[in-house]
Amino acid sequence: MSLIDKDLWEFASYAVTVVGLPLAIATFIAEQRKERRNEEEESWQRLSDSYIEFLKVVLANPDLHLRTARATPGLTADQEERTMVIFDMLVVLFERAYLVAWEPDMTAEQARRWNSWEDWMREWCRREDFRNRLPVLLKGEDADFASYIQRIADEEQAAAS
Repeated sequence: MSLIDKDLWEFASYAVTVVGLPLAIATFIAEQRKERRNEEEESWQRLSDSYIEFLKVVLANPDLHLRTARATPGLTADQEERTMVIFDMLVVLFERAYLVAWEPDMTAEQARRWNSWEDWMREWCRREDFRNRLPVLLKGEDADFASYIQRIADEEQAAAS
């Protein structure tokens, strides 16, 4: 009877090695992918929340007319300064989104999320006053991001002409 027990244990160890170990590895990999997707979703959500908070700042400054397509003429020195600070906040937010969410080879889901950010960048780059301030706003920012948003600004300016 001890021989049967030994054979049974040996068979069980082979079964664990042949079936259980690959199953455990596959489960581990699937869980890691799920966790990575959840982290990406959470990062994207935090960025989106930050953009909503930025829009609240824009709404708190209605005299600047920042949600219009054109630059606001005749701003006072105070309004010019507030506009510059708000544009600076926006560039910082766009840069953070670029550094966190943009990749050269994105999955379809990542590209879908990124397209929202590019749409927002294009929307703001259509404003002449924002485009004109970009060289100052981009000083000290990530070089790849600066090139990216400057290309968008150039495209939007060409489309407006």
